[in-house]
Amino acid sequence: MHQPQSPLDTVQAHVFISGVVQGVGYRFSAQDMALLLKLNGWVRNLRDGRVEATFVGSPAQVDEMIRWCHHGPPAAIVKEVIVEYEPPEKFQGFEVRRSG
Repeated sequence: MHQPQSPLDTVQAHVFISGVVQGVGYRFSAQDMALLLKLNGWVRNLRDGRVEATFVGSPAQVDEMIRWCHHGPPAAIVKEVIVEYEPPEKFQGFEVRRSG
């Protein structure tokens, strides 16, 4: 029987993705992948051309999402992914936010 997750089983990654990541469907592809992995959080474009995202879920789910971020959707050319781990926040679902 599967035991319910405790807060210790939840991690939050704040991620910055640079390269050719705007105008290629990166945010919506990231949302699709995050929902598939049952992650909470958000993704948005930044004015400097990067994509910023926060992923909250189990360590394995978040790790898989970060691996996906390194290549993104087919049209993306990812140059760098910076990951900062933070205390988990409560998010309901996963959303595409307006540019920041």
